[in-house]
Amino acid sequence: MPVVTQAADWLRWRNVGAATFTWGPFTLYHARLLSPDGRYHGLSSDLALVITYQRAISHTDLVDATRDQWQELGILQATPQSTMWLQALEQLWPDVTPGSQLAFVATQHQGQFWYRAGSATPFSPLGPQQPSLFSERFLAIWLDPRTAYPNLRQQLTGEKP
Repeated sequence: MPVVTQAADWLRWRNVGAATFTWGPFTLYHARLLSPDGRYHGLSSDLALVITYQRAISHTDLVDATRDQWQELGILQATPQSTMWLQALEQLWPDVTPGSQLAFVATQHQGQFWYRAGSATPFSPLGPQQPSLFSERFLAIWLDPRTAYPNLRQQLTGEKP
């Protein structure tokens, strides 16, 4: 039986790095990467990526951005189930607003989405646990060496202040 991670568990993890994603003059989100020991040990290790949105973004636009990044990384072509994953995310993710947070936590080779509408509310699990392949492919958007945003990756993984 899989061990269910509680938000209180991963919220105590240590900060690996943080970055701000901007598109032109707009700040879209702030991201933090956490791990149990505060170090990045690769995509298959225990990690929490916490995104705090600074703008309203529809769930459809979030899914489209995920599709675009997976296309750039070759994940859509190499991973047949990625199309099914995108359809599931379309049903799972909410529209986000400034201050809302979406987190993805990978522990013991499984992933879990978490959401909170603002800092005054607790994180709640969002949808079912995800398999390790999904977890690695999702986190690859930010953490794969071939990411479209290498500076963001360096900041998140602690390679660059």
